Amino acid sequence: MSSSLAGGKDRARVERLRREIHTHERKYYVENDPQISDEEFDRLVHELRDLEARFPNLVTPESPTQRVGEKPLEGFPSVVHRAPMLSIDNCYNEEELREFEGRVRKLLPGETIAYTAELKIDGLGISVLYRDGKFARAVTRGDGVRGDDVSGNVKTIRSLPLVIDATGEVEARGEIYLPFASFRKINREREELGELLFANPRNAAAGSIRLLDPKEVAPRNLNVFLYYLFIDGKEEAGQWLSLRKLRELGFVTNPHSRFCPTLDDVLAYYKEWAEKRDSLDHDVDGIVVKVDSTAERQALGTTAKSPRWAISYKFPARQATTRVNDIVIQVGRTGALTPVAVLEPVKLSGTTISRSTLHNEDEVRRKDIRVGDFVLIERSGDVIPHVVSVMKKRRTARLRPFAWPGRCPVCGSEVFRPEGEVISRCVNTSCPARVRESILHFAARRAMDIDGLGEAVVDQLLAAGLVRSIPDLYGVRYDDLVELERLGPKSARNLLDEIEGSKTRGLARLVFALGIRRVGERLAQTLAVRFRSLEALETAGEEDLVQAEDVGPKVAESIRFFFAQPESRELVGRLKKAGLATEAVGDAGAPKPLAGQIFVITGTLSGMSRDEARELLEKLGAEVGSSVTRKTTGLVVGESPGSKLDKARELGIRILGEREFLGLVGKKP
Repeated sequence: MSSSLAGGKDRARVERLRREIHTHERKYYVENDPQISDEEFDRLVHELRDLEARFPNLVTPESPTQRVGEKPLEGFPSVVHRAPMLSIDNCYNEEELREFEGRVRKLLPGETIAYTAELKIDGLGISVLYRDGKFARAVTRGDGVRGDDVSGNVKTIRSLPLVIDATGEVEARGEIYLPFASFRKINREREELGELLFANPRNAAAGSIRLLDPKEVAPRNLNVFLYYLFIDGKEEAGQWLSLRKLRELGFVTNPHSRFCPTLDDVLAYYKEWAEKRDSLDHDVDGIVVKVDSTAERQALGTTAKSPRWAISYKFPARQATTRVNDIVIQVGRTGALTPVAVLEPVKLSGTTISRSTLHNEDEVRRKDIRVGDFVLIERSGDVIPHVVSVMKKRRTARLRPFAWPGRCPVCGSEVFRPEGEVISRCVNTSCPARVRESILHFAARRAMDIDGLGEAVVDQLLAAGLVRSIPDLYGVRYDDLVELERLGPKSARNLLDEIEGSKTRGLARLVFALGIRRVGERLAQTLAVRFRSLEALETAGEEDLVQAEDVGPKVAESIRFFFAQPESRELVGRLKKAGLATEAVGDAGAPKPLAGQIFVITGTLSGMSRDEARELLEKLGAEVGSSVTRKTTGLVVGESPGSKLDKARELGIRILGEREFLGLVGKKP
């Protein structure tokens, strides 16, 4: 049907759908109070997409279907900010904070000074502009005067409204951040793909927002808190009122901000959150203290770089000093060479740290890390500890620079570093380390889930020559297995049963298990749904691949490269011959007793990881949310729970200890 045939009824329906979707996005992502099920929400979006496909002239930039609508960019245009995005000065103790107040009182003699205190999110500054209620653009802080237009990427943040109830020009400024759960997921996938790990959530957020393809940004689940508001260039009468107005317009503000009538109230706020910061699902490195009154702020003015009316009071860094006992090179399944520092064990944030990734060759050289050096390590939240700096004044003259290997430390093959990349790789596809890691990945719980095929057993299989590649797993015999150390008759039989059972794990798991670079677990599921068979995926062209959700040119190129290799084609052929299911099938009617229920997990479970708990719930049909709302069915609580427990008690949500949770999912305590 031609777009010219779109009638008033179609246009009205499109506008009504957009209003409904915007309302439900706000309820879900901003107010944590969903009013409809995910299935009902998806139906609204699908109907809108269908109508926009039939009538392209009805598509508008602020339509919820356009959150990931942009094509990959060649680069980011530079934009001058309407008003500079100034940096805020830091202080590190109470004395320096009181000196800040002294300067304020000196410039405002006789005035009553009140403050707004906010948690300092360790993220990426952003300015978002709306014209007559519609999203217009988003610009990074940049150098404070000029930033990059990253509108397409910022639109992927689901908590950020594309339409607000306001006329004229509205500018909201805030901080884009990455929740810890998303950070861990990204790094887990990057590790599986043999890619460089992000050092901390801030680096990951900054790296994500500068990707040229919004389809690659969307799955990273960035979020944003807004804290400054300008309507037609004017501010509210005070910062606390600005936060309230932002919320009224549909923006997410930090729920832990506080109005503080005195500096003593600010200090109490600081002390409270210095102790509670580990309960948050994102990284904070201090508090920001702002003179609340806009009139007083205008009177105080700014220096060339910073406002005189605000200061950041930083939390003590979670750091420790230790010694580098060794630097070892790990070889991953993609051949990636990763340097790892073996440290003198040291306690940091309640955890004993003995190893730290050094990321890549350039990082080792840039920081000049040597075996025997004393180093400062830092741990942010619950993320990977990293080396901040080398204490070169404590270095003895005999320490030598680390020599990067010219050959693979495992097989001795040539090491190749592709142009433009920071990771060196072993070129030998038969390298024992690559084979070992590939088998471990293939057998992992989220891949083919072959229970019992852990590191020790894989090492024995390789050492005995029983397995030289993944397909060899399906040819191992009981008589060979029982001869292996610590693998008796029962264990051997169980392992063979697990290997046989893995043949029916399904297409999505198989695609993930193949270890295609840049194809993580979620994308493997998308590809399985889109192509329905391994053969169809194997023969798909780049144009077909980029039509799939979350597949950009780089991912498509990686998939095509994998299936173009003779070794990959042989691998797939042998797996088919072994009898593995290579076509997607519908749900076989497995019972879903928890269908329609929503659970949230908090704290540390003693018997399993939170990812394992999530999978158990999802297998039974439950949805696993990230925050407690009125729609939450139950909260699964482990050790050291965060603020979610308080919220659940406040709302009267069912609270399940670990034993009760195991009973719910049918597992023995």
